[in-house]
Amino acid sequence: MTAADVRDSDPGDGRISTPSAARAPAWAAGAPAVSALPPLAPDRGLATPDWSEVVEHFREGLIVCAADGVVRHLSPVAERLVPEVVPGEVLAAAGVHGLLREGPAEFTHHNRRLRVRQVPLSAARRCWYVEDVTESVSRADALLAERARSAFLAVVGEKLGNPLHPDRAAAAAVRLAVPTLADVAVLVLAPRSGRARWWRAARADDEAPAVDSGVLAATALPTAIDEGLAGAEPHALDWLVEQAVEAGWLPGLAAAGATARVVPLPGRDAPAGVLLVARRSSRWYDEADLDLVRAFAARAGAALTTAVLYRDQAEVADTLQASLLPVEPAAATGLQWGTAYRPAQAGLRIGGDFYGSHRLADGGSVFFLGDVSGKGVEAAVFTGQLRQCLQALHRVESQPGRLLKLLNDALLETTQAHGQGRFATMVLGVARSHGDGSLTLTMAGGGHLPPLVLRGSGEIEVVPLRGMLIGVVPDPRIGEITVRLEPGETCLLYSDGVTEARGGRRGDEQFGAERLLNAVDGCHRMPAPALAERVEQVTCDWLAHGDHDDIAVLALRATGVRQRSVRHLHAVPGPARADQESIGTRA
Repeated sequence: MTAADVRDSDPGDGRISTPSAARAPAWAAGAPAVSALPPLAPDRGLATPDWSEVVEHFREGLIVCAADGVVRHLSPVAERLVPEVVPGEVLAAAGVHGLLREGPAEFTHHNRRLRVRQVPLSAARRCWYVEDVTESVSRADALLAERARSAFLAVVGEKLGNPLHPDRAAAAAVRLAVPTLADVAVLVLAPRSGRARWWRAARADDEAPAVDSGVLAATALPTAIDEGLAGAEPHALDWLVEQAVEAGWLPGLAAAGATARVVPLPGRDAPAGVLLVARRSSRWYDEADLDLVRAFAARAGAALTTAVLYRDQAEVADTLQASLLPVEPAAATGLQWGTAYRPAQAGLRIGGDFYGSHRLADGGSVFFLGDVSGKGVEAAVFTGQLRQCLQALHRVESQPGRLLKLLNDALLETTQAHGQGRFATMVLGVARSHGDGSLTLTMAGGGHLPPLVLRGSGEIEVVPLRGMLIGVVPDPRIGEITVRLEPGETCLLYSDGVTEARGGRRGDEQFGAERLLNAVDGCHRMPAPALAERVEQVTCDWLAHGDHDDIAVLALRATGVRQRSVRHLHAVPGPARADQESIGTRA
């Protein structure tokens, strides 16, 4: 190779430079002439540098071949990268197939990644530029792998953030682990009551992973799983695979051709469970894989811990809700109850409105409907306290006015002790039936909305019952009134969630007492349950699925005393008649 070859070629882009005189003019016809570049000046007597000394410091190795393919020059860098190439021999004899490809190529040689490109030179010669790109490719692969891991963990975090039940979170975790982390993934939750639930995801070919589950006694868990539940990572890999195969957890994998790992799932005080991942030995778990499995396990453990915490809180909430929900009134002679209840927070299922009844020793019934201040859990707890007070106080006092004052004193003592400052409105009464089927309702009012009475004639009466709030002052004024219901007549109690329900065209208009009267007009023949349901329905229709306060309705209907069916004694022949009929028969 000569200095002219170097000047005429550009090792940076592989293009060939031709002498200036041979180039076509780059200007259009008629354009003013531009003087051409002067020819390259001679070296002016300077010593020509040794070519090997120049190319030795190139990043790329150079292989120059003559027209017959014989290697004429081999730079030191190329000699280190492809030691099979020998100057003076044909390049094809070296056996490096990557050098024989046309155009740019990239191949692995001696555990190094090489990138090769060819450049034609003058006199049919050719030059190969060989570059070692192992480190740059490794960096690019590592970057792509890290991006893939980050994307995978982001998806895992998003998917595992939704399930709020341990079973669904565990099933989602094993489904996400296959096939990125394993061919088979098994998740075992920490045992409860001596039993451990497990979930498994297995993938066959390119199909979606199938998930199944089961329950094992805590004493039947493999030793490696017990170690994982204790917070350790078992390292006896062959032993671990054998245990998993014996447990039947690795379908499609043989003990001799599989590799497995067990990673604990972090919890609050102890591991929430363990994750077993297994795949064929052709995909051995290296340290990067284990780091990804541990990161996945950390997210799965956090999701399971959250789900378990939510489940425990839900169980406590369900227990409390069951104790705070309104209890259906006890059956009473000559009296039909109708109830409707809808809390403001449908998911909570409890609120501040309440109703109920208690039987009296003389055959009567204490009934009540009220509304406490506030909403949600605090209002429900205060409602529970109020109901407990009523359950105890009605045994020592059955006169409505005095019973309501006793309840006021008890609530004052409770609210002042806890610094709550809550109060309630309430209608409390005693119902007693009479022999003619009518009912007498003696009611006391504590700042609540007035009851309605639906007479048999269709007339609707507003009961003028008044009084002060309960739980505010030590000696409130309590109104009291007595109403008589004839058979077929109904008394309707309701909370302000009915009259103050906001809806209509603009959504801000109250339902009001007048609309309530129109809604129950003509409903005097309805049974009590149907009437209560109608009031709730028209109120909800008015709301049109908007926000609302607690809604409670209690209806009392006089059904009359049911008489026993009269036996027709004349149909049974008397003794004399029976004798006559028998004599006539014999005759």
